[in-house]
Amino acid sequence: MPTTKTRWPALAAARSHDRTRLPFVMGGTVVGSVARAQVQALAAFAQWLHIEPDRITLACTAETRDETLAGINLALRDAGHIVAWRDETYAVVLQHGEPPRALVERAASRFWGMLTFGAHCNGYVAGEGGRPTHLWIARRSFDKPTDPGLLDNLVGGGVPWNQTPFETLVREGWEEAGLSPAQMREARPGSVLELLRDIPEGLQHEHLFAFDLRMPPEVRPVNQDGEVCELHRMPVDEAIERAAGGEMTVDAALVTLDFALRHRLLPPDEHEALHAALQPLHLRPASSG
Repeated sequence: MPTTKTRWPALAAARSHDRTRLPFVMGGTVVGSVARAQVQALAAFAQWLHIEPDRITLACTAETRDETLAGINLALRDAGHIVAWRDETYAVVLQHGEPPRALVERAASRFWGMLTFGAHCNGYVAGEGGRPTHLWIARRSFDKPTDPGLLDNLVGGGVPWNQTPFETLVREGWEEAGLSPAQMREARPGSVLELLRDIPEGLQHEHLFAFDLRMPPEVRPVNQDGEVCELHRMPVDEAIERAAGGEMTVDAALVTLDFALRHRLLPPDEHEALHAALQPLHLRPASSG
């Protein structure tokens, strides 16, 4: 059998990151990190950023953090250091649900290596005994700024400020799959997985909330927002192979493999190997909050 690294490349990718990044400090607390290659670009902001050999500190009052960071981030965007601008607001937090220490543009969170949150849903069809037989798999639009054309879960999206992961899931369910809020509220929490990996935009430090939605065989999801170009109902074995083979986004592959693990869809020896490999990424069971 192939090794874990080659059999499930998403597991290695989920922990592949530059360990020399400089801590980013706000109000005396480390809230992220910055790639050393980007430090020179920050020298222009010496009025607000104190650059030391072992850290970068935001030097402003709590009341002016949003405004200060917004100005810095716009300048970094214009200089090409922050990419894939979204015009979406994320909270700077150390854990989900705490009061934000600041609010920033979504794309900037990757540059600063801040903690973000994602919500993904496995849409599945089950046989008479309740065992999953098929998974609905999306193919991302080839126009997407991140991971264009790769396979994805039925529903997936970033959790903005002022929403819970479950609220994001319900909203994205309509946009990405044409499923009503009533349908999406049937989704059940699975696991919470932690990613810490280098990506072109910076560092993805994310807590990924996975949910499962059992779908009637006659329901066919239809994308509404143009961000998905295809939706396929795949036999679970094929979907797992796609996740194992690197055809999915890292996020979607992890959520799919976690689904296979929780529903015991693998042969016993492979189940045990995947359980051991995936366990370090597990934070806790998900909740509907």
